[in-house]
Amino acid sequence: MSGVMKRMGMIFRAKANKALDRAEDPRETLDYSYQKQLELLQKVRRGVADVATSRKRLELQLNQLQSQSSKLEDQGRKALALGREDLAREALSRRAALQQQVTDLETQHSTLQGEEEKLTLASQRLQAKVDAFRTKKETIKATYTAAQAQTRIGEAFSGISEEMGDVGLAIQRAEDKTAQLQARAGAIDELLASGALDDPSGMHKDDIQAELDRLSGGTDVELELQRMKAELAGGSSAGQQAIEGGNGQGSAQQSQQQDTPRFEK
Repeated sequence: MSGVMKRMGMIFRAKANKALDRAEDPRETLDYSYQKQLELLQKVRRGVADVATSRKRLELQLNQLQSQSSKLEDQGRKALALGREDLAREALSRRAALQQQVTDLETQHSTLQGEEEKLTLASQRLQAKVDAFRTKKETIKATYTAAQAQTRIGEAFSGISEEMGDVGLAIQRAEDKTAQLQARAGAIDELLASGALDDPSGMHKDDIQAELDRLSGGTDVELELQRMKAELAGGSSAGQQAIEGGNGQGSAQQSQQQDTPRFEK
């Protein structure tokens, strides 16, 4: 039972790995990695800004404490000049307490300044890495896109892609159906021509009927041609006779004129 469960787990992991590999797009993975780097860079920059803000606050506090220390020193001198040694001693005591705070703040300021410099240097280095990764990312994405397009074009030309395979099958089915219809139409024409099938419309004629119609049509043409020849021949004969008759009358009139005696005055 344990072996079966291990085998099922291995099969499930293999299937899941294959599905994830098929669904994974390297371009999307690179964009996601770049986005995470930008977020990390933003956090580093925010840290630099926070440290710089804290340093600036310490500087303001140091300026205030140093101003108070200078004021207490002036007051102690004035009190001592007026013979108030007790007031001068109190002013110097307060100044000493302020000087201790100034020393502590200066130590913190130095520490914050060092942290700020480290974070600034880290931010610059991270910025350079992010810029380099972005350039490499865009190069890899462009190369991947070009390779993907080239692969699809090659699959399309070779006919091994799914889309072109479906198109090829559709074309093959259309050609098969067209050939089948052409063969069926030719067979029907042959059957109608041989008389094996009757044409209810009466439009189709067999070879013998077509030959008889052709001969009949040829005879009608020959008869019409003979009739036209006869008409043309008859018209020519009538015209010749009319010409000959006219010549005869002219000769008779000429003979009559010759036989008529002439009388001289």
